[in-house]
Amino acid sequence: GSMLVARLRRSALIFAAAGFIPTRTLVASAMPDASGPRVRLSDGRDMPALGLGTWKSKPGEVQQAVAHAIRAGYRHIDCAAVYKNEAEVGAGIAECIDAGVVTREELWVTSKLWNSEHAAEAVPAACEKTLRDLRLEYVDLYLVHWPVTGVAGPELKPPMSETWAAMEQLRVQGKAKSIGVSNFSAKKLRDVCEHAAVPPAVNQVEVHPLFRQDKLIAACKELGVHVTAYSPLGSPDSATMLKREAPSVLDHPVVVQVAERTGRSTGQVLIRWALQRGTSVIPKSVTPARIDANLAVLDFELSPEDMAALDSIEPQVRMVAGAFWLSPEGPYKTLEDLWDE
Repeated sequence: GSMLVARLRRSALIFAAAGFIPTRTLVASAMPDASGPRVRLSDGRDMPALGLGTWKSKPGEVQQAVAHAIRAGYRHIDCAAVYKNEAEVGAGIAECIDAGVVTREELWVTSKLWNSEHAAEAVPAACEKTLRDLRLEYVDLYLVHWPVTGVAGPELKPPMSETWAAMEQLRVQGKAKSIGVSNFSAKKLRDVCEHAAVPPAVNQVEVHPLFRQDKLIAACKELGVHVTAYSPLGSPDSATMLKREAPSVLDHPVVVQVAERTGRSTGQVLIRWALQRGTSVIPKSVTPARIDANLAVLDFELSPEDMAALDSIEPQVRMVAGAFWLSPEGPYKTLEDLWDE
């Protein structure tokens, strides 16, 4: 017992150094609500750093996955309208609230506005549908899913300023307690921040050792925008969907070596790496044993040597490239236009 406490205290110090606020103290990790460290957002709210991702979780699987995760101690669930499974996610959440496993206030639920709903009048309707599906009065965080509207032409239409003003209204109305963006480059994020009354609290982007996003993370830090890492395991299950021939992050020799050295799974190493870099992280799984394993990362630490090894993998490869948003008419004719790099 006391060794565990000492270990947890030590990781509390590491998290504190990374800008984490431990939940009460991390010694509570021995309790069933062991949701781990929290990150303080620019709007003053605290978000659990470790969440359950639900992209590509099939209907029929996702309700059980969400209910299992909440029972296991997850307090952060990441959703999106376009995943077409929010009603099932909502059923999993309701099941746990009704059973007294958690209260609504103890949960952090994120959802995302889809590309086709960026017009001022479409934003509140899209959010309402998400809330209906999730059976919630509010989401903790609502993100603009992509800086994309699907309207071809030289300029982004509707413009992001219109969409963001509508997002700010959702916050005023209490429908979304925090608001943010996803898949935004540093340049696109700066543009939003310039005309925003309330700047984005979060930028959720692809991050893993094969795509570290060092420059973008530094830019976000400067703007006071917290980064959530999606596809932290390299999104192995989207390879066929996105017709990708990229290397596997889970099988990368450096990741495998660190896993062997620490006696942990490669997945646990990748999640722990994300946490130690000060990002929040949302690994997706519908397998109960993996859901449990992905949360069991609070009782060990990666050494500076292991972190340095994971921080120096080359070449860097984006797995979710966004080529599907390009159009010869614009606004994004090339991947350089989309990502500004």
